[in-house]
Amino acid sequence: MKKSFLLLLACLAIAPAWAQKPRPDAFPPADEGIAPKSLTMATTLDEMYQWNRYPTYEVYVEMMNHFVETYPDLCRLDTIGTSLRGRLILCLAMTGTDDNDIYRPEFFYSSTMHGDEITGFYFMLRLCDTLLASYGTSPEITNLLDRTRIYINPNANPDGTYAGGNSSVSRSMRYNANYVDLNRNYPDPFGSASLDTLQRENQAMINYVSQHRFELSANLHGGSEVMNYPWDSFTSRERRHEHADWWEAVSKRYVDTCRQHSRSIFTDVNSQGYIEGGDWYVISNGRQDYMNYYQHCHELTMEVSSDKKLASERLQGYWNIQGDALINYIKEIHSLSDTLPPDTTSSDTTHVGIPQLSTLNSQLSVYPNPTRGEAFITTREGIRRIDLSDRPAGVYILRVDGIPVKVIKL
Repeated sequence: MKKSFLLLLACLAIAPAWAQKPRPDAFPPADEGIAPKSLTMATTLDEMYQWNRYPTYEVYVEMMNHFVETYPDLCRLDTIGTSLRGRLILCLAMTGTDDNDIYRPEFFYSSTMHGDEITGFYFMLRLCDTLLASYGTSPEITNLLDRTRIYINPNANPDGTYAGGNSSVSRSMRYNANYVDLNRNYPDPFGSASLDTLQRENQAMINYVSQHRFELSANLHGGSEVMNYPWDSFTSRERRHEHADWWEAVSKRYVDTCRQHSRSIFTDVNSQGYIEGGDWYVISNGRQDYMNYYQHCHELTMEVSSDKKLASERLQGYWNIQGDALINYIKEIHSLSDTLPPDTTSSDTTHVGIPQLSTLNSQLSVYPNPTRGEAFITTREGIRRIDLSDRPAGVYILRVDGIPVKVIKL
């Protein structure tokens, strides 16, 4: 036994310097306990607006409602669903007041499906405030909101974040109230792992994203600093994503923007700051592959801080590094169909039903979607109007100018 142990130590000692850091969620601890660091809480809205604290659950809900009360013409508040313990899973939907653009592509940010990875939770609240407060004064932000529908879900697992009670995040945990890892609980498009019970939080999220046509999204995590693009279920040798080159270019732009403020950011996994998910660590039943495959949405995973529970005094510094990059990532939606290369025919006969993403980015668009009646479909031939007012609620697959499009009637 002693000889084997010494041999193991020797192997570790000569491990190559370029070896990648293990994926932080490979073997997560059952309970991380109380964090030995400063996690200062905002107990009022005024304290939260100092942007050096985490919100209590009550302040979080108050802030999301405050956005709508302050900027009623720019946003609305959606309830994606409720957690197992009845906490709200919220999403702020934002767009500009310029109504000349009938179709605006839909973008989605979501964070903290692992309840103890809370840097992204803070980021998303601050991003909401930045976008809304800058509309009308910043030409860049005004143009972005006038051309885009932006949806931001700051916390997808509030039971995990507030596992120790609504007033603190110090006992936040990875899992939901059933002690299930929500990032191992999505339908797996590749059938590599069975799914026993779809958790309430994930079912609500699936219902919500299915009512939209999100074209680009990102899911924020913590524990490392790296841009993680699809697929998670395979290494790049086993199955390279059709748009891997595009993903790498987008990830590089994000990392390069951050490194204008900090040269050491996004260096703890590899030097480039981005990686194909399966090349880092293969997982099954993850949200990223679900969104890309089933929802036909380009989604990557942003690991935005090496420390899952970033100390509150470091929050503003991290925002200063990544705030611009988070906004720039939203802009990528407007070059999506122009910059993606055409798909090649897949040789995979096991999953012959996989949608080709080039079809989904064929300039077809629907506004509003979902609709309660009238909808406009923009094709290369022009704008087509349909009216589903006399039809029952449901999902309609329509063929417009020879191309299928999904419209949801509420």
